[in-house]
Amino acid sequence: MELFTPDAGLLFWMLLSFGIVFFVLAKWGFPVITRMVDDRKRFIDQSLEAAREANAKLEGIKAESEALLTQAREEQRLILKDAANTRDRIIEEAREKARTEGALMLEEARQQIQHEKENAIRDIRRQTAEMAVEVAEKIMRTNLATERQQMDLVERLLDEVEKN
Repeated sequence: MELFTPDAGLLFWMLLSFGIVFFVLAKWGFPVITRMVDDRKRFIDQSLEAAREANAKLEGIKAESEALLTQAREEQRLILKDAANTRDRIIEEAREKARTEGALMLEEARQQIQHEKENAIRDIRRQTAEMAVEVAEKIMRTNLATERQQMDLVERLLDEVEKN
């Protein structure tokens, strides 16, 4: 059982070496380790705070983007409404212009028809007058003593008129 019970000398040197290692660690090792742990803790705390701030900013940005989207939708609705009103106004102006131009063209056509009608009536009167003069001239040349001669003359004149 000697293996389990240490000698007094061994125990002394073990305690002395433990004390020296502990003193060296306490003097130079533990402060470095605790400072590194503290630095790490501060870094983690700062990272958590930065993450909280980022989340808060993100929420603010989300709210702002929702507000912008709402505003954009409202502006889109107003633009579409304005475009529809403009379209309706342009269509109504085009209809009114078409009505005005149609009425103007109709009036011009009526005037042209009236002018053509007057020209046709003048031409018919002129032709009628010429035929009346021709008929009178032919009647004057021919002796119309009997009724039969008169009828023959009228028929012959009508045939001549039809040929011309």
